[in-house]
Amino acid sequence: MTNKKKVGILGATGAVGQRFIQLLENHPQFEITALAASEGSAGKTYQEAVTWRMETAIPENLKNQVVQTCVPEMDVDFVLSALPSDQAKVVEPAFAQAGFAVVSNASTFRMHSDVPLMIPEVNPGHSELIPIQRQIRGWKGFIVTNPNCVTVGLALPLKALHDAFEVTAVNVVTFQARSGAGYPGPPPELIDDNVLPYIGGEEEKVESEPQKILGQLQSPASFKVSAQCTRVNVSDGHFECLNIGLKQKASIEEIKQVLANFSGVPQQAKLYSAPQKPIWLSEDEMRPQPKLDRDNARGMAVTVGRVRSCPILDVRMAILSHNTIRGAAGAALLNAELLLHQGYL
Repeated sequence: MTNKKKVGILGATGAVGQRFIQLLENHPQFEITALAASEGSAGKTYQEAVTWRMETAIPENLKNQVVQTCVPEMDVDFVLSALPSDQAKVVEPAFAQAGFAVVSNASTFRMHSDVPLMIPEVNPGHSELIPIQRQIRGWKGFIVTNPNCVTVGLALPLKALHDAFEVTAVNVVTFQARSGAGYPGPPPELIDDNVLPYIGGEEEKVESEPQKILGQLQSPASFKVSAQCTRVNVSDGHFECLNIGLKQKASIEEIKQVLANFSGVPQQAKLYSAPQKPIWLSEDEMRPQPKLDRDNARGMAVTVGRVRSCPILDVRMAILSHNTIRGAAGAALLNAELLLHQGYL
């Protein structure tokens, strides 16, 4: 007998779906009992349907599991969604209406006013939108989302600084890994020896999501974000250069102390996927680097370095986070652990 919650993975053959499967292997609270993907994959065993890209092998217990279609007829307690946004628009509400909790990585519903856009260390109380969502939409289940992969890395240090000094403005330039584009990603002739200066729809997400996350339930924070997002030839790990304005002036040492000491509900509750320290502060002027820092705390920490004064705003820094772990599958999984802790699952 097991007391683990039964999990279904929507979009199980894609990059984020594979990462879900990797992260859930040996999870103490959750076990995968259903895998779902496109019509073309349905009916095949998982190992037949997937082009496996993870560093570890497909879990033995899932290799011969038959892939289902994405319809709400699963024997699961909740689903983790790795669906593309166009598919999520139809599939996720169908599951929520049928009574399933949907913990989603898709962008489709992030900015809907009744849908929680959550990072457990930043806004765990936004789960209070769930009963409002159910009432408005007439659902028995619900949808909870995590932010864009860049926003997750950005929002953690912003939360620490906003609580202490009140953020007034943010300028961010990103250098985003190939894996953020999914598989196979940008073709070699485009990305090799190159930087791609545009990622469709990315800047709009980065400029709007932090305010919802750092605001009240249905009242976003008032600071503005200016973003320039680029794609670089790095396998994993999104690098960001930040310039931040603060209402309350603070010394660089005070800012570093606030960043280094930051923690939240996941750390207090000792949630399984939570890093002991969500922000790793480096004093090495050559850090962070994707090769050296993307796997800090099993890929769940944001590494912050080069914290120094800014001649235009107040403080500048470089940050790095693992885009498919902390920025995607790990973000949704930590949301699920928080929702279980809060009694929603």
